[in-house]
Amino acid sequence: MHPAVELRSDYDLTDIPGIVRGAVKLGLIESVTVLMVSIASHLLPYGILQTILLALIVLAGLACVILLPGVWTRARTIEGIAGAAGIGLGAAFVFMLVDVTLLQNIGTYGHRWLDIGGGSNWWYHPVWWMVGTFLSWMGAWILAMQVGKGRVASPGAAFGLVVGCSVVLAVLAVLVHFPGARWGVGTFGVAFLPGLALATALSGLGTKRA
Repeated sequence: MHPAVELRSDYDLTDIPGIVRGAVKLGLIESVTVLMVSIASHLLPYGILQTILLALIVLAGLACVILLPGVWTRARTIEGIAGAAGIGLGAAFVFMLVDVTLLQNIGTYGHRWLDIGGGSNWWYHPVWWMVGTFLSWMGAWILAMQVGKGRVASPGAAFGLVVGCSVVLAVLAVLVHFPGARWGVGTFGVAFLPGLALATALSGLGTKRA
């Protein structure tokens, strides 16, 4: 005899302890990524080698923030997707704690970092919360929609699609002379958020509707 309500233990894993553990792990990953970017920027002279290394570090960090929450929650429905977004938000708070207690006190940033906001952390921490949540949220959507098409969730394919869309938008921005756009990592970085949104929309094409 089957129970009337079946516990879904194999997907949409959104128990509170799991969300908290995921947030702590992801927040520490974000902190290490920022520290690695700082070390590479300080030790390597400006040039192609520094650019390539920074790009690789940033891409690895972005892949973790976008994909790990959805992988950890095994996002299949809105429940798992929301849980992944919760991990992204919680990770941003964990990073904030590491940032204000450690990273800002060991010379991670140049003096202009806080000067931009008049000596306050509040110019970039809220942005970090929003972006961190958005990245994890969209990544979980992509993974869930892969399964919705009857395929196995593939983080590698998901991230490849995101990077491809971001590159296309960055190239288009340069070609149409979008203000401030030029060949470089900066333009790609700015294009990454709309690239992620575009990749999420494309992932939804052909998804089976319940």
